[in-house]
Amino acid sequence: MTLLYIILIVLALVVIWAIAGYNSFVRLINRAKEAWSDIEVQLKRRYDLIPNLVNTVKGYASHESGTFEKVTEARTKAMATTGTSAEHAQAENMLTGALKSVFALAEAYPDLKANTNFLELQRELSDTENKIQASRRFYNTNVRDLAIAVESFPGNIIAKIFGFKKMELFDLADDDVAQKNVEVKF
Repeated sequence: MTLLYIILIVLALVVIWAIAGYNSFVRLINRAKEAWSDIEVQLKRRYDLIPNLVNTVKGYASHESGTFEKVTEARTKAMATTGTSAEHAQAENMLTGALKSVFALAEAYPDLKANTNFLELQRELSDTENKIQASRRFYNTNVRDLAIAVESFPGNIIAKIFGFKKMELFDLADDDVAQKNVEVKF
């Protein structure tokens, strides 16, 4: 009877361990999804600010239509991207580069640089970029924690049994790389 009792205790401990491991993975995945949602909120805020910025700059530099078209195309592509985080990052890098060309235009137009609406939009976009970076760091931290749990023993056993997988990091290119993709014409 004691051998049966020991087997039942060991079996109960294995079940408890499996349940705890499963719940841990669910918690990690939900945190990563929540973090991705934070990124999407900030990206939407950025997308909403861009038309106002373009319209403000158009008032001063209406003959720079090619630059505005690039920004509009990059914004549309970024908003429509529904694929992997790598695809999102590529679209966001293109948008960042296009926005840099708009801000480069401002350097050529002193009246625009003094426009309070433009300055406010520039400040809002800068604030949004900082929030995107913070959200991205939060997301990547959660994805890293999930990857560690999926790859580490004994979590890798639970991950394999229940089909938990690593998620992709959201890496944006350096500013220099994004800048190379944009041609600014004056």
